[in-house]
Amino acid sequence: MKQNEAVILTLEKLGGVATLGQLNQEVFKITDCEWKTKTPFASIRRIVQLDKNIYKIKPGLYGLIKFKTLNESKGIIEETEKNKNSKEVIEFNHSYFQGLLLTIGNLKGLKTFVPNQDKNKLFLTEKLADLRTLDEIPQFSYSKLVQRSSTVDVIWFNDREMPHSFFEVEHSTDIQNSLLKFNDLQDFYSRMVIVADKKRKDEYLNKIKYSSFTHLNKKERVSFLDYDALNKQYENIIEQQQYEFLL
Repeated sequence: MKQNEAVILTLEKLGGVATLGQLNQEVFKITDCEWKTKTPFASIRRIVQLDKNIYKIKPGLYGLIKFKTLNESKGIIEETEKNKNSKEVIEFNHSYFQGLLLTIGNLKGLKTFVPNQDKNKLFLTEKLADLRTLDEIPQFSYSKLVQRSSTVDVIWFNDREMPHSFFEVEHSTDIQNSLLKFNDLQDFYSRMVIVADKKRKDEYLNKIKYSSFTHLNKKERVSFLDYDALNKQYENIIEQQQYEFLL
């Protein structure tokens, strides 16, 4: 079997849509195909970019042309300049990036939580509820603070069920709302991260300077992670899973 045929078959097995990370995980399970190259992940990347049977939905996410109508019926819509601010694309992007964050946290061996109001939203074909490892948020502090944190888009917890990282995905809503949440949670020794399009970084830098967020700003408690960087980190950690030994 040719390498491009193996990639197409893997996409079919995954329901006609997959992240590059998922392809990197699954394609080598096809034993009829040999990857006689020192850079198999680069070969997969090249195939999804050039094969006429495959289309790009967004950076790092690909679908099969023959599944395009079915994918769109599930809300998995090819993102363009024209539709990127539509309700459908905004909703898809939010749960998609929540799914990436949950997956990374799981692969790092952390416990993961997504708000109950989001648990039935989809990361491609999986419900977010099936990706998170915690069905309920741990009671790690006073009820008022636990309740406040329960609406954060994604939380990673350590093995003691204390918050390791808080993530707010800001595709179109006001970044200030996320900063207000983080401000209320600033006494926890946890990372706080705004995840958004790189075009919104200037907006973030301006709002973090508001007097209300003086402590967050001076102590550099909040970080900004753009979508491309998140996607790259997701792909990197997936690739690392293929090695028997890591330095």
